[in-house]
Amino acid sequence: MKTIVGDNVGDSVGDSVRGTIKHLQLDQEYYFHEGCHIIEVSNSADDTISIARARAEAGVTTRWHSVQHTTERYALLAGTGRVEIGDGVPTRVAAGDVVIIPAGARQRITNTGDDDLLFLAICSPRFQSDNYLSLEQD
Repeated sequence: MKTIVGDNVGDSVGDSVRGTIKHLQLDQEYYFHEGCHIIEVSNSADDTISIARARAEAGVTTRWHSVQHTTERYALLAGTGRVEIGDGVPTRVAAGDVVIIPAGARQRITNTGDDDLLFLAICSPRFQSDNYLSLEQD
């Protein structure tokens, strides 16, 4: 992850503050066994939340899974899909929508479009792999 720490980012009263910019690094994308491609944008021990960019290819449905002790929010950036949470009704989603998934809830998402489904997975507290639980057998 390429991180840039900037100086002299002014706040509303003109004081100097330090900010951090974490650039999306497309070459850091990896395939996750859930069925989608992930780029960890921000996820370190210092973070109270984590942000990952997820990409599901056309026609793909991710595996049923849950994330224990972690609430997830999917902020959809591009594409169309169908999300399933717990025993709820499958629901159509599209760019601009936000899906809130309670900690421990069974979930999966399907790309129903012809192009990639892109979304940010924002987790609080931050995502930790020990909290991930696959609910399907290989």
